[in-house]
Parts: sequence; C-alpha cells; structure tokens
Amino acid sequence: MNTIKVGIIGSGRMGRSYLKEMKKSGRWEIVYICDTNPRSRELAKKLAPTAKVIQDEQEIYDDKEVQVVGLFALADSRKEQIEKAINSGKHIISEKPIADTSIREWEAVHITEQSQLFSTVNLYLRNSWYHNFIKKHIKEGEIGELAIIRVCHLTPGLAPGEGHEYEGPSFHDCGMHYVDITRWYAESEFKTCNAQAIRLWDYKDPWFLQCHGTFDNGIVYDITQGHVYGQLSKDQTHNSYIDIIGTKGIARMTHDFKTAVVEIRGVNKTIREERKFGGKNIDVLCDLFADSIETGKRHPMLPQFRDSAIASEFAWNALDNARKNDLPAIGNNQTLVKIRERRSTMKNGYGLLHTVNV
Repeated sequence: MNTIKVGIIGSGRMGRSYLKEMKKSGRWEIVYICDTNPRSRELAKKLAPTAKVIQDEQEIYDDKEVQVVGLFALADSRKEQIEKAINSGKHIISEKPIADTSIREWEAVHITEQSQLFSTVNLYLRNSWYHNFIKKHIKEGEIGELAIIRVCHLTPGLAPGEGHEYEGPSFHDCGMHYVDITRWYAESEFKTCNAQAIRLWDYKDPWFLQCHGTFDNGIVYDITQGHVYGQLSKDQTHNSYIDIIGTKGIARMTHDFKTAVVEIRGVNKTIREERKFGGKNIDVLCDLFADSIETGKRHPMLPQFRDSAIASEFAWNALDNARKNDLPAIGNNQTLVKIRERRSTMKNGYGLLHTVNV
C-alpha cells in the first residue's frame, strides 16, 4: 500500500500531535513541515528527520506530489490556506475553527464544497468511542425518543490572555466542540438559544457560558462550558459529562481524561461500559481520511467544514446573546495575574502551556 504524502503547516502543539499519529500509523509520508517559528522548525527537524522543514508554505502547494495539506496554525491563516490548497489540488485536514470569522468560515465552506477534493476538520468528539456507543443504543430505541441533551465541560483549562486569541473566548475556542456534539446527537438544526455568561477576574470576555434552547425537531438542550473551574485550587479537578434523557430511558457519560464511563439505563438493557478515554482521537480522524483517499469515497463519519462553520457561528452568536443579557463581572485582575503566574510553571494540570524544547 502506498503512503499518502502530506505537508504539515503549523508545528505547534496540535501540529506535533498530528505528526505523532501520522508517523505511528505508517500510512502517511510527512514530506514537509512548515512553521514560521525558528525554534519550532528546529524541533520539527528532530521529530521528523526525513521531512523537509521550511518557512514558506508555498513550497507545499507547488509540489504536485503532495496529496494532503494539514492546516494546524492559527485560525486567522486558514481561509487563505484552504483556498490555496484547493487551487493546487490538495486534500485538507484542518484544525477548528476553519477561519477567524464566521463570514470567512462560510467562504471556506463554499470553496471546498465546490471542489471534488476531500476536506475534514477536527471535531474530535464525533470520533470518540463513548459518543458513538451512546448513539448506537439511542438508535436501537433503548431510551425511547431523544428529548433532552445536557452537556457540561468545566475545567481550569486555558486562562484568558494565554493565546488562541483568533480562536475567540473559551466558549468558542473550546465550547464549539460541545455545540457540535449536541447538534450531532439531535440530528437537527438549532432553533432557539438563550445564553448567560460571566466575566471572571474582570477580563474583557466571558470565560464561562451556559446556554439552552431548542432544535427544529423539538429536542431541548443545555450546554455549560468554561475554563474557570478552580484555577487556583491546590489540587485541580474538573466536571465533564453528557446526560441524555429520552421518553423511556437515559444515557450518560463521564470521564477523567484517562477513562470514560458510559451508562445506559434503557428499556431492555442496563449497561456500564468503561474504556480508555482516547484524547483528541486524531488517530481515528487520520485513519478515516486515509481510507477516503485510498478508496476515492469520502467516509461518512468524517466531519465536514460545514459542521465546523455551524458550530462556530452558534458559539459566536451565544456569546453575543450573553452580552445582551446581564453580564456580571466578579473578581479582579490581580487574581488573573496569579493564575497566569501559576500556570506558567505548572507541570501537572489542565490545558498546560506547551513550550518548544529543542
């Protein structure tokens, strides 16, 4: 079986994660790694000695042997990169969001949907074993008709001002994953949304947001997300779950970032399934994409750019809606300074900062 030739743009934390999984699978040949940071390029040479490490991404687009471009730099660069990749005949794997504004995201959607080339985006929860396990039992009728979807993801996580500014506040940068998986379960489009947020530590943007509403098919949802959960706790913890309520039974999942536990309380079965959490599931995404290229048929489990644009737009709209409601500010900047100082040296915790060690 021939390997698939790929050029990676952006070799930061996520770029290195893709590099690791692609090398492990044996299905990919990393031809290029592009990064504008000299230290990142030096590290890339050590991690992938057979790849050509470059600063100018145009070399990837110009190489006709490169089949796939991986877009793992910041969101403000992606729309132009997507356009260049399509124009040069490359398939695309992208991090989310696919651009830095909703307008540019939808432009990227239209560019790719007019092409026969494959494109996908890392909406990693869709590739998790636990959500697919739950959805299978919902399809089998174990909980009756799906009625209510409750999602919660609270961690200390990335603090305000630590980067990802183009990816937006916490509910957009991280929260759009939970927006997307809620829509994936509902198999419908969002109809209404009511959002409430809070500005902790007097930061300009809310870092916690809760929203609820309905889908076109009548399913009700609530989503809670924030990187505000005990930032200065001596021993940090988190609260992450999905709770799905049907007309006859329930399904739920919790995890500790190491192990995920699913419970189904159905009409015919009571199930408790415990497995390894699985992280960002990049290995699954890369394998599905490789399958698509090798067969010439897009795998139905691959998230589409349109899915990312919808989740991103909803997250931006929820943030706008929250700003129109009472948006209190509690705490002060001195606490935020202490949080950043602690996180700068943390070796064990949530959303740790990744330095480039050459």
